[in-house]
Amino acid sequence: MNRVYNFSAGPAVLPEEVLKQAATEMLDYHGSGMSVMEMSHRSKEFEQIIADAEADLRKLMSIPDNYKVLFLQGGATLQFSMVPLNLMKNRVMDIIHTGAWSEKAIEEAARYGKVNVIASSEDKAFTYIPDLDNLQISPDADYVHMVQNNTIFGTRFTKLPDVKGKVLVSDMSSNILSEPFNVEDFGLIFAGAQKNIGPAGTTIVIIRDDLINDDYLEGTPLMLQYKLHADKGSMYNTPPTYGIYICGLVFKHLLANGGVEEMYKKNLKKAGLLYDYLDKSKLFKGTVRKEDRSLMNVTFVTGNEELDKKFVSEAKKRGIVNIKGHRSVGGMRASIYNAMPYEGVKALVDFMEEFEKGNLA
Repeated sequence: MNRVYNFSAGPAVLPEEVLKQAATEMLDYHGSGMSVMEMSHRSKEFEQIIADAEADLRKLMSIPDNYKVLFLQGGATLQFSMVPLNLMKNRVMDIIHTGAWSEKAIEEAARYGKVNVIASSEDKAFTYIPDLDNLQISPDADYVHMVQNNTIFGTRFTKLPDVKGKVLVSDMSSNILSEPFNVEDFGLIFAGAQKNIGPAGTTIVIIRDDLINDDYLEGTPLMLQYKLHADKGSMYNTPPTYGIYICGLVFKHLLANGGVEEMYKKNLKKAGLLYDYLDKSKLFKGTVRKEDRSLMNVTFVTGNEELDKKFVSEAKKRGIVNIKGHRSVGGMRASIYNAMPYEGVKALVDFMEEFEKGNLA
């Protein structure tokens, strides 16, 4: 088996132990004589799978009893519509604008009401997190939206905004389970699974009970009503069964390896290795203000587009793949989610040192 180091921003690397377990269970899950992929979502076996997945996620994140955990579809992108349709009672939303994903949330929420950008880092191409002190929270805002980690630009919130009692909604697609968070600081958390949790196709929503009600905007489709999914235990329609099964295996893997606290220590070590090299490199330069650097997505450039292309190409030959930056910003991006081993980051840094020696003018 010739596994590469996959630095993709998503779908992303999964723990090898999880993939091996899924392989052994592919044809016969726990004596059922069938794959989870073939299994009815109404079967006792799958009911246990989804119940275990929820229970394990609750343990990992210390999710209080007054929050529901939903396993949905449509990716985090669908949440840009679902959140305002369910929470925008006054048709007003405040947002901290930090990049492409907050921009999409702004565009979608504006279909249903007024969007106030209360802070933005657009002036410097989203290379920093804006000042969160003295935010002008709108008195009539239904909630405040933030993207906690920005995959494209490589920035990360290191503290939460003071939302003055308003509901805080966080898009945690690329940093969920990577470091400890207090769930009670948020009214609603959502995350696409394909970065730190499991395969693409599953979306996790963690929502406080008081935000689940029948008071959604008129015309909201049934499939976009949180209450319906909560009442049906994420089983209103056929859920992404195999994706939920893999998510559950990842949760068990994390619990067996020290939980979120241990992942955080490992993530700090991995990111530190790469950022320390970038800070001393004469060829490669990080693109983000130091205090706002992401632990999950490390963005960097050489300053020469042709040299960037050469680096990406030669890295691939070494088994270091999906290192190219997002098409909107160029350069390079190393996504070092929970499942990326320290050895993978070390291999990347070793190659960067070698490439630098051979390509400095």
